[in-house]
Amino acid sequence: MKNQAQVIPIPLDEVAKTPQQAEIVTLPAKVRVRRRPSLLRPLMQRVVPALLGIGLLLCLWQVAALNSKNFPTPWQTWLAALEIFADPFYVAGPNDQGIGWNVLASLERVATGFGLAALVGIPTGFLIGRFRFVANMLNPLISLLRPVSPLAWLPIGLLLFQRAEPASSWTIFICSIWPMILNTAEGVRQIPQDYLNVARVLKLSEFAIMRKILLPAALSGILTGMRLSIGIAWLVIVAAEMLTGGIGIGFWIWNEWNNLNVEHIIIAIVVIGVVGLLLEQALMWIANRFNYTNR
Repeated sequence: MKNQAQVIPIPLDEVAKTPQQAEIVTLPAKVRVRRRPSLLRPLMQRVVPALLGIGLLLCLWQVAALNSKNFPTPWQTWLAALEIFADPFYVAGPNDQGIGWNVLASLERVATGFGLAALVGIPTGFLIGRFRFVANMLNPLISLLRPVSPLAWLPIGLLLFQRAEPASSWTIFICSIWPMILNTAEGVRQIPQDYLNVARVLKLSEFAIMRKILLPAALSGILTGMRLSIGIAWLVIVAAEMLTGGIGIGFWIWNEWNNLNVEHIIIAIVVIGVVGLLLEQALMWIANRFNYTNR
């Protein structure tokens, strides 16, 4: 009994100071330090392929310019772009203005036609998705008119309004209204029937059903239709302005072609692509914000 080893309890403070414990405590910090470089991997996976794609486009562009007599090289186009954007808002006459004013004029027409299409198309989509009678009445007309080329509506607008300015907005309106109608109607149709049954039990008015049930539930479809419509509107306005003239990015391209300024045409194509991308990304951002808020 006298030779039995005596067990002495170790305080918890001393245990925390042991080398094993210190190693265990510092281990997660070491793991975090090792994982930090991996955060750059998703960024590199996006940036590097994009840069390679741009480089491939520039190489093909250079080859096409070397094998064509009047086609400008990327460097020549870059120099022309520096000259154009040095003063993009100059005014030298009614039809001789900088590219900045032309882009703003086109955006104004798109905003007018797109806004009118939203005011008409979204309520129409609600009615089609909500009432079967309205759907049976309007679906044949939509199926008949939707495949018509947007530029086919331009002469109708010129005949109705007798001026180029409302005719261009009319063309934007008629070509961008269909995605809003169809996507809004589809969003309303996908609302669970239980929601509408609860509305009947609560004896809600039709306006209350539209505002409190249909609109929040169909918001995703509405925003999808608007995103598709803005792309179509920006696509059509360029062609419409080539035919109607005046100020606008489409007319600016046609005027530069008549002056054989191919570098300016390529610059305008890039500007059109960038503006269209920004418009679509803006609507996608709004759609994501609304979806996040609804969650």
